Amino acid sequence: MPGIATLSGVVFDCPDPMALARFYSEVSGWAVNGHSDDEWAQLDTENGWTLAFQHVDDYRAPEWPSQKVPQQYHLDFDVPELDDGERKVLALGATKAEFQPGTTFRVFLDPAGHPFCLCVE
Repeated sequence: MPGIATLSGVVFDCPDPMALARFYSEVSGWAVNGHSDDEWAQLDTENGWTLAFQHVDDYRAPEWPSQKVPQQYHLDFDVPELDDGERKVLALGATKAEFQPGTTFRVFLDPAGHPFCLCVE
């Protein structure tokens, strides 16, 4: 049964939209859109989706796995090899989450504290 709308993108609240857009651009290879500024930045994906980042003054990072400040969402990225993927995202500014619940994926926090996973392809 078709829905009434098609998902066109995901928007993240964050303190610094351009910094987070650059981080995810390096992780994914998606280009930062030319309409980005201090309040809004976005990436254009190959499939036509938008991954966007909007400025929030009093942003509070999720506290994963705690629910004091819920994770709100997370992204999964497939990588050919976890150790190499981990090395690369750490070099870009990610941090590895202390709690790791599995062996076929790893949980990281982006520079604004949002959790994301690297998964074995």
